[in-house]
Amino acid sequence: MALLVIKIRSNFSNLADIFKPMITTLTPQNLKEYELIDCGNFEKLERFGSYILIRPEPQAVWDKSLSEKEWEKRAHVRFEGKSPTTGTWKKLKDMPDRWNFEYKIAKNTRITFRLALTSFKHVGIFPEQAANWDFIFQAIGKLPADNRKVLNLFAYTGGASLAARAAGAEVTHLDSIRQVVNWSADNMKLSNLDNIKWVIEDATKFCQREEKRNKTYQGIIIDPPAFGHGPNGESWKLERDINGLLKTVSRLADPKDFFMVLNTYSLGFSSYIIENLFKDIFGKNFNYQFGELILKDSFGKRLPLGVFVQAERIKK
Repeated sequence: MALLVIKIRSNFSNLADIFKPMITTLTPQNLKEYELIDCGNFEKLERFGSYILIRPEPQAVWDKSLSEKEWEKRAHVRFEGKSPTTGTWKKLKDMPDRWNFEYKIAKNTRITFRLALTSFKHVGIFPEQAANWDFIFQAIGKLPADNRKVLNLFAYTGGASLAARAAGAEVTHLDSIRQVVNWSADNMKLSNLDNIKWVIEDATKFCQREEKRNKTYQGIIIDPPAFGHGPNGESWKLERDINGLLKTVSRLADPKDFFMVLNTYSLGFSSYIIENLFKDIFGKNFNYQFGELILKDSFGKRLPLGVFVQAERIKK
């Protein structure tokens, strides 16, 4: 029997670092007002502040840990779908249609959201995104104080915009739906923030115009849907359009100080797709991590809720 010994010289502090997996799973660490109690049978039982909701969840293909009777005993309200995208809420206990939700993003800094029972099952926040808000807040703190322009595309109700503004950035918030932008403005006021720039526009068209204006940003956040439409009927399909949008975005990136967050939620969209796109378009001069955002329920089940890249340009 032959014995082969290979000696490795490296800067790794221990052998565990050598075998550290590249794909990362992130879950919020300080989201005290939210709890994923249980998930399964295509639903999730979750607490937002004082209220417990039952909502559809297509990724939860396994069985529930608690009984159906226990779910209904705990819940204040349940979403009953009329179609894959719309439905109504059945109240099981008294609760308001709107309430506030706080997230402590730093020691003395909180951002506040107005939550609501909408007809399309959302409540105005994606709690798993708190892991990205933390990264955004910290990345902005590393930028020069006088050079912190951030663009948030497909910005929804503005969690990332609030995190960026709370960190001292000059924020441009873009979404194609006026009602959602108005909701974001309410969240800004609830968070005691101001001066976020609101844009109701198709993301690709806006970025193309910004390129013509020679605009640059020190931070860009992109959280596109699987499919959607711009305010003038422009069509968006993630698999078809993300490559072109990222190429345009890369030309808006500050060549020295720059960070980026890209997040997608689309069934079957692998984190390797995101990694390949990012490396191909932005190059290797970045510290980055890619992987999945997850929430863990009280029984230890991990619910995947999107793939992401968090990246910061390496300064030469």
